[in-house]
Amino acid sequence: MTSSNNYPKSFSHIGITVPNIKEAVKFYSEVMGWYIIMEPSTVKKEKETAIGQMCIDVFGDDWTAFEIAHLATSDGIGIELFSFPNGIKEAPEFNPFNTGLFHFCVQDPNIEELIDKILSYGGKQRMPIRSYYPNDKPFKMCYVEDPFGIVFEIYTHSYELTYSSGAYSK
Repeated sequence: MTSSNNYPKSFSHIGITVPNIKEAVKFYSEVMGWYIIMEPSTVKKEKETAIGQMCIDVFGDDWTAFEIAHLATSDGIGIELFSFPNGIKEAPEFNPFNTGLFHFCVQDPNIEELIDKILSYGGKQRMPIRSYYPNDKPFKMCYVEDPFGIVFEIYTHSYELTYSSGAYSK
């Protein structure tokens, strides 16, 4: 009989495909302040190495090489950047109504300054900064895009604090 102990799993990393690995490392390290833990490098399709075999298992046989870099957030979450030479170099159409990954979210109490920095590096602000509980708490949020068209969200406070008040309306 198997045990059914349930506990919250921790988040390890997120993989993001970008059109230019060097530009993406520059943006995410300079704008987001994420630590570079592995500079951009090339992975080749080869069955003789563990990484080569693992990538064949994941990506199949229709590739020869790609670039990869690893960054980390201040709380140790990994950011794995990929750049494939034969992939489409444009972000997919924004369609949150379809099944799939919609966005990721970062936290910064200085949301206005971060948005200004994103804009100065060629990103976009997708909406005005909004408050979740404007009369009760200083919690703000905003959706933005990096220079490559990847949509993400910014919160000023933790996820738990933001939603701990319960429903949006009483």
